[in-house]
Amino acid sequence: MLPFVIELLQVLLLLAAAPLFAGWVKMVKCWSQGRKSPGLLQPYRDISKLFAKDVVLAENASWIFRFTPYLVFGATLLAGGIIPILSVDLPLSAIADVIALVALFAIARFFIALAGMDIGTAFGGMGSSREMMIASLAEPAILMAVFTMSLASKSTSLSRIAHVISSSDIHMVLRPSLAFAFLAFVMIAIAETGRIPVDNPATHLELTMIHEAMILEYSGRHLALIEWAGMMKLFLFMSLGAAAFFPWGIAEVGNVSALPLALFYLIIKFGLAGIVLVLIETGLAKMRLFRVTEFLGAAFLLATLGMLSHFILE
Repeated sequence: MLPFVIELLQVLLLLAAAPLFAGWVKMVKCWSQGRKSPGLLQPYRDISKLFAKDVVLAENASWIFRFTPYLVFGATLLAGGIIPILSVDLPLSAIADVIALVALFAIARFFIALAGMDIGTAFGGMGSSREMMIASLAEPAILMAVFTMSLASKSTSLSRIAHVISSSDIHMVLRPSLAFAFLAFVMIAIAETGRIPVDNPATHLELTMIHEAMILEYSGRHLALIEWAGMMKLFLFMSLGAAAFFPWGIAEVGNVSALPLALFYLIIKFGLAGIVLVLIETGLAKMRLFRVTEFLGAAFLLATLGMLSHFILE
């Protein structure tokens, strides 16, 4: 029963800590811009306020529009059971790997795009088309980046990748293939989570909206679930990067005593990840839409170079 208890603890940690990490990123960003921060717990207050409001639906809204928030939230929550956040001893790790993880994110994106077009507004259709354009470039790139990691560990299981990297010497960590894969992953994570320079999560301008355009018609608990799922997706991508490239501190199989230390390392990693994310966002400007293809094309090229360097140099 121990692996199932760890799985449950990890999912609960995802639910509780995702808004906290979003609040940390917003707080650091306000500090870097010389503005007053809204507070570390503000995302919790926003979610609770949305849950208390009534849902307003358009007359022509179909079951897709009503069902999408629950599916997106459930798929994102299920993805949290695949990524080794605290421990590699996860029951889902034996039956789901990184390909299943990308598939879960793709299902959530597909239904959000359908919901954006379901109402028939101009903003929804515009955001859905832009989201699908980004997805067509980001998903192959992230698969290529993680496949480079899987070549080193000879497995596509995230638990196996984390175990092999954490137990290897410094020579394996400093491989050129892993450096290329890490740079590609950072670029893809920025695009997948809708951060600057690809998208701006705080904007409602017509010319710059991508993700926000698809959810403009949502309100109440539906909007709360989608916003909460977006925070969890940011948390999961940071967890995926930590598990694949910086897995030190993650508890091994059967080592329950290492869970508090794993939680401590997780706090340190996410604190630094939030600072690095803010430095990237404040140092870059929002790209024009057609520059995003070049950005994601460069990410795919870096991931491909990482795979080629693995076969050539290693």
